[in-house]
Amino acid sequence: MTRTEPVPRTSTDVPAEPGHRRRLLDGMAVAVRERGYRDSTVADVVRNARTSRRTFYEHFASKQDCFIALLSERNTETIQQIDAAVDPHAPWRTQVRQAIEEWIHFSQEDPTITLSWIRVVPALGEDARQLQRETGDAFVDLIQKLTSTTEFAAAGLHPPTRQVATILLGGFRELMATTVEDGGQIADIVDVAVETAIALVGPRV
Repeated sequence: MTRTEPVPRTSTDVPAEPGHRRRLLDGMAVAVRERGYRDSTVADVVRNARTSRRTFYEHFASKQDCFIALLSERNTETIQQIDAAVDPHAPWRTQVRQAIEEWIHFSQEDPTITLSWIRVVPALGEDARQLQRETGDAFVDLIQKLTSTTEFAAAGLHPPTRQVATILLGGFRELMATTVEDGGQIADIVDVAVETAIALVGPRV
């Protein structure tokens, strides 16, 4: 059997244990950090998770399926943490900084996964493109939600359009990616990211 060939499922298979899925996702994260997504194999994931190939294929159809599940989970966690970090009663500029600092802090914790998300996903085909679109929409929704507070309204500000929010998202991701690729720290871009966000969502001159 080749490295990418899935293990067929049968009606007599024992149901997969939920804890194994968690271990496999963590195993995928370790593999990506150590070897990069393209050079990682199901064998690497299984070894890191201390489980079997059979268990892997009870949860995921392929290496890519597992990778997409990991990134989807990370995206959901990122959005939840950013949302929770912002105080809607703080001055609107402070809210912008809180959101960006949390986003960058979360990304800095695992820069290899952050870079994989930005650089690898676009080349993975239709399933990954769907994830990209859903993720982009979720981030745009978050940006619009966070800029809909009474503090923004009191300053005469309105949530950015989806087009402007998409530009903001894409620009920050590219800046994060190039910073990691150049050997820098993502935390170093906080100030420029805050200034840019304020310029895009703040008062028009």
